[in-house]
Amino acid sequence: MQSLLNITTVLSVFLLLFVLFSVRRAHIRVEYSMSWLLAAGGLLLLSRARPVLDYATRHFGIPDTPLTLFLAAGSVFLLMFFRFSMIISALRDDNIALAQRVAILEFHIRSLQQTHE
Repeated sequence: MQSLLNITTVLSVFLLLFVLFSVRRAHIRVEYSMSWLLAAGGLLLLSRARPVLDYATRHFGIPDTPLTLFLAAGSVFLLMFFRFSMIISALRDDNIALAQRVAILEFHIRSLQQTHE
């Protein structure tokens, strides 16, 4: 169990560093990086707080402590993916509306050009 916690700690620290370097190089926007930083920080805290994992395992009736860790991490990342799906859907809708506005403006410009000719 301890080796699993150590591996989870290393992976969460790697994720933290990766997100911070990505923000620094402007590969990811700060508002989107906050979710990843919180998830990596939460995973780091869970991997270092064995009593919290043991309590959650007993409280929720999960048969094994490593399973509790993976269920918690999986749940957090599932929520993050859902959040990003909502953001992508909103951006897609905004792109469609923007394309329609551009098409309307092009139509008006062409009609003005035709009236001046």
